[in-house]
Amino acid sequence: MGDVLSGLEVFLAEAPAWVKGARLGLLSHPASVARDFRHARELIARRFPGQLKVLFSPQHGLLGEKQDNMVSSEDFLDPLLGLPVISLYGPRLAPAPESLGDVDVLLVDLQDVGTRVYTFATTLVKVMATAAAAGIKVAVLDRPNPISGDRVEGNLLKPAWSSLVGPYPLPMRHGFTLGELGQYYNATQKLGCDLTVVPARGWRRRECYDATGLPWVMPSPNLPTLDSALVYPGQVLLEGTNLSEGRGTTRPFELFGAPFLKPAGLEACLRKQPLPGVVLREACFEPTFHKWAGQLCRGFQLHVTDRQAFKPFFTTLRLLAAIRELYPQQLAWRQPPYEYERERLPIDLLTGDEAIRRGVDGGVPMAELEASWQEELDEFLKLRQEFLLYPD
Repeated sequence: MGDVLSGLEVFLAEAPAWVKGARLGLLSHPASVARDFRHARELIARRFPGQLKVLFSPQHGLLGEKQDNMVSSEDFLDPLLGLPVISLYGPRLAPAPESLGDVDVLLVDLQDVGTRVYTFATTLVKVMATAAAAGIKVAVLDRPNPISGDRVEGNLLKPAWSSLVGPYPLPMRHGFTLGELGQYYNATQKLGCDLTVVPARGWRRRECYDATGLPWVMPSPNLPTLDSALVYPGQVLLEGTNLSEGRGTTRPFELFGAPFLKPAGLEACLRKQPLPGVVLREACFEPTFHKWAGQLCRGFQLHVTDRQAFKPFFTTLRLLAAIRELYPQQLAWRQPPYEYERERLPIDLLTGDEAIRRGVDGGVPMAELEASWQEELDEFLKLRQEFLLYPD
């Protein structure tokens, strides 16, 4: 086990000069904790008495109680500190300029999971844009990428498919920490934000979260474990279908299925092209809520056996292609609304390019589909290098 310090812990131990006398805001969620599990807002308020003025919350809320997409959080008064908590998910997706009126520096401490569609990065972008217009500094208290920072996979989002689950071109598994991603967006999109990153200390890119020694706290209600985070860059695509992605079970995103699936047939179809680094174990489940609630779903649980070989995005696309081949009438693409988008198909927002859906529907081999985005991915990998803060 490593002895990694989060950006929060570094910030508290070695206060930078710019924090002296600054009025602070904090964007955080339940995973914003130190290794003793105390929350960032409590620690910052104690370390810098009287300086913390306002709290902000992303999707799922400051308390992490909101389950699904388009379930908004309300503003409220934090019972711990008596400070206002302003929601940035719901009717309001960015801070109103007046909410930053008493802020000189907006701190951001969010545990990201290395996947483009996870909305915390988009919330950071919206915060940065608002802060830039108001002349306010943003400081990201960085945390390790839990699924490692040395693996990148997927097509780059096309600008026409910009949304809350991807504002700018980026592959699905991007390999950045949130701080690195903020710097990348700030530079490539010319956001003009006065952005500082307080890096985590001691983390190496090849390490997953269970090698850091840091405690795992759910960053959102349906990513309860590192195992769920590892499969998320692929299995999140199932949100754009009528397949259950395991919401309403104790293993969301690891489990998937539907009443119409017959696992034996799907398993036979997948043998034509084995999936690297993962074992699909036949599993049955009854979701307690969400898709197919109360109905028996047949499908599989994904067990990652080799993290380096496993390709989550490719794996789920291969699953979707096989299910489309076997169940052309039963597999359906989910209809809007989705993440406050009311016209475009959720699957296209998730993949970032309608060509992916068309390829699955048209039976394009996954190897061919994967090869189609390799050139743009190679260009991204070159550009990405200048924003990396951590060694391999």
